[in-house]
Amino acid sequence: NENVKISIKATNLDLTEALKIYIERRINVLDKFLSRFDEADVQARVEVARSTRHHRTGKVYHVDVNIDLPKKVIRAEDEGTDIRAAIDSVKNKLQREIVKYIEPRVRSKSAE
Repeated sequence: NENVKISIKATNLDLTEALKIYIERRINVLDKFLSRFDEADVQARVEVARSTRHHRTGKVYHVDVNIDLPKKVIRAEDEGTDIRAAIDSVKNKLQREIVKYIEPRVRSKSAE
């Protein structure tokens, strides 16, 4: 059950098929937390970029993800020299925020 519609934008880097698949797999891990929502209401907007700021040596990647939910946008970002590590970090941050968002709703429904 893959509810999440994912749009990916790449800035200053090539969005290879391998990177696209990596991003989609990481975002789809969140699906188990998002399955309670109507799939029409859930969208992930992913931006991956190679930073053009030269504050550090080497390539610095920036990952920014917004997940649109009913009445809420959950956002996380990270940057680092390893794009996959930054994607993983963002996925973990999003997972924590999604759980925080849905837990009170689950508790209030079980109290009824």
